[in-house]
Amino acid sequence: MGMGCSVSHLAAKLAFFPPRPSTYQVKKKEDGKVVVVSSTIPNDDSSMDVRLLKTKRGNKIVAFYLRNPYARLTLLYSHGNAADLGQLYDLFVQLKLNLRVNLMGYDYSGYGASTGKPSEYDTYADIEAVYECLETEYGVSQEDMILYGQSVGSGPTLHLAAKLPRLRGVVLHSAILSGLRVLCHSKVTLCFDIYKNINKIRKVKCPVLVIHGTEDDVVNWFHGTELWKLAREPYEPLWIKGGGHCNLELYPDYIRHLCKFVLDMEKLTTQIRLRKIRQSLPRRVYPNNSANKCCRIRCCRIRLWKPKCLTCSRPRCISLKCLRPRCVSLKCLRPRCVSLKCLRPRCLSLKCLRPCCSVRLYRKERNVYPVFVTGKGFA
Repeated sequence: MGMGCSVSHLAAKLAFFPPRPSTYQVKKKEDGKVVVVSSTIPNDDSSMDVRLLKTKRGNKIVAFYLRNPYARLTLLYSHGNAADLGQLYDLFVQLKLNLRVNLMGYDYSGYGASTGKPSEYDTYADIEAVYECLETEYGVSQEDMILYGQSVGSGPTLHLAAKLPRLRGVVLHSAILSGLRVLCHSKVTLCFDIYKNINKIRKVKCPVLVIHGTEDDVVNWFHGTELWKLAREPYEPLWIKGGGHCNLELYPDYIRHLCKFVLDMEKLTTQIRLRKIRQSLPRRVYPNNSANKCCRIRCCRIRLWKPKCLTCSRPRCISLKCLRPRCVSLKCLRPRCVSLKCLRPRCLSLKCLRPCCSVRLYRKERNVYPVFVTGKGFA
């Protein structure tokens, strides 16, 4: 047990390399607004919000929210293990403009101006705090969100994606199968391994786009191909020939394929998502002795605006044996006669959609005299 903890601690140390010193700082103005101080980030960017978020593990992390007035979706970006928000600002602006999305990027605990020390479970708490901020402060639902994870960022990305069944999509950029599979080329998942993406990707219920370079010397291309094979809804992958670990953004196919993915996710309407969710739910089966089961004639499933069935609480089945129909009109309270020999008139309401007698009949001894009636009903 002690050896497992020490190996896990060693893997965590090898997984995180925050830039020192940080490439930016944050400060609060007198009005309480948080601004960023950096040589790489302009101070007059009115389309960007700087947020300080508190995680459930007690750390305060920094997040950048970049708006696009034409956006329909929001991209939640989890970066790699050797960068911070100051270095990624230019990339965020390009993604925001080219993909036409709102973009939220954040620094892990111990990165940039965020407090604490980086660890696997701290990154999980970090992304959960950012998602809660998007949901409460900006009104972004999971149906309108795409999660993006680069390298180590694939760990918190899949952690959150496995918990959100109605997520719009996931992008895995140079992703890892697990921490020890990168360090030791292990073929099995050990209990003290970190970022067990190989197990979590099976729980993701939305389309997954995998992007990987064929010449990646940090995380082998094998990791990307295996994640794509294990995905429940794999999207057309992008294998960049000759691409490394940190230079895929320089290839034209990178932004072109991302644009195609985002457009396809926008076309994925809510109705399609709901139909997929309904198909995945188990069907309800009524026992033979259940009082709620329908009558033997299965046409009760046709939910037309018809009177209720005599044997169940569902809409009445269109059975020829059912001789006690009621008037369809809600305003008509006249019941029909059950007897087939009775000439009592049926409902004459104009709102009644069922066949009815348009002649009012009067009995006089044995003769029947028809009287044509106009108006909405009987007096």
